[in-house]
Amino acid sequence: MNSLLSDRVNNLAESETLAMSRRSRELRQKGIDVINLSLGEPDFNTPEFIKDAAKSALDDNVTHYTPVPGILELRQAISKKFKRDNNLDYSPDQIVVSTGAKQSLANVVLSLINDGDEVILPVPYWVSYREIVGLAGGKIVPVHSGIDSNFKVDFSKLEEYITSKTKLIIFSSPCNPSGTVYSKEDLKQLADVLAKHPNIYVISDEIYEHISYTKTHESLGQFTEINDQLITVNGVSKGYAMTGWRIGYIGAPLHIAQAAGKIQGQVTSGTCSIAQVAARAAVEADPVVVKEMQDAFKFRRDLILDLIKAIPGMKCNVPEGAFYVFPEVSSYFGTEIDGLKISDSVDLCNYILEVGHVALVPGDAFGSPECIRISYAASEDQIREAVHRIKSVLEKLKKS
Repeated sequence: MNSLLSDRVNNLAESETLAMSRRSRELRQKGIDVINLSLGEPDFNTPEFIKDAAKSALDDNVTHYTPVPGILELRQAISKKFKRDNNLDYSPDQIVVSTGAKQSLANVVLSLINDGDEVILPVPYWVSYREIVGLAGGKIVPVHSGIDSNFKVDFSKLEEYITSKTKLIIFSSPCNPSGTVYSKEDLKQLADVLAKHPNIYVISDEIYEHISYTKTHESLGQFTEINDQLITVNGVSKGYAMTGWRIGYIGAPLHIAQAAGKIQGQVTSGTCSIAQVAARAAVEADPVVVKEMQDAFKFRRDLILDLIKAIPGMKCNVPEGAFYVFPEVSSYFGTEIDGLKISDSVDLCNYILEVGHVALVPGDAFGSPECIRISYAASEDQIREAVHRIKSVLEKLKKS
């Protein structure tokens, strides 16, 4: 029946992170105790003051259609947040609120990319960047990095990948999946390259801004000479434990914001009114309110790194943000057990799930097939048990 579907949907891959989570749920439904470390979701509850704002919105009957780009009061609050936390100047009419940062990204890519346009993606990249670009008819141009460089791309060498078809660059800092955080000096190199190519846009995905273990979060927008080329993406899902509320947003040049709003107006219109009121409470708050969660994630990062040290052949760097480790595991490729061959990270993750009952994500999903992504957005007990299981099943693998 796929022949009756559009080429667009037939060519679209299922999100590997969501696929692994789905498979772990299926095993749980069979009574198997699976530890799911595949999803990027804080295991904390939304702070009470945010939930209280939503409850008040219900009582006040804020339950009607909202403006397509978002309730004005929320966009005003986001404008102040950008200035307060990032020293970025986005007026409310340059801000579009969407149903999650994923929709924010899709709106921008669909606004900019024509068939055959090239989009540069530093590797590793978030899984959906690739598919969203493909959906728009674009072609990705990967710029590889590895664990020895802490998964940082040398932006000063980016011009080697720019052609007459280059239209956009997309990157995240802190990075999903590697936890890499780009410094001010790194971002200055990127800004210098972009300043030479005023027809190239850049999306700076800063959704993990509040889950960073460096002293300060650096935004690309601090380099004002590229303001006309920059789209900043953020949201409340990660930093405020609000994944289910589905609120993301962009700050962008006015024509990009208007284009994104035009697409959104035909696809979803304005996002949930109650969620927008809750998001306003979040972004208006002093970021210190999420310090406890940030400290907990840092503790878990240190814990999982220490535990992984006991697994031979699993090489790990020290991520500076987000809540993932991205170990290099190619030493296990070419192993086997009972006739089952492990050829790549997909095979390895399937084996760990089926035998060890821990759900992880293959690095292929992020452009780094030599790695796997492990989320530590889980309790200390779950992290300890998960790494114990991983170690146990990997010890059984033998070179073929």
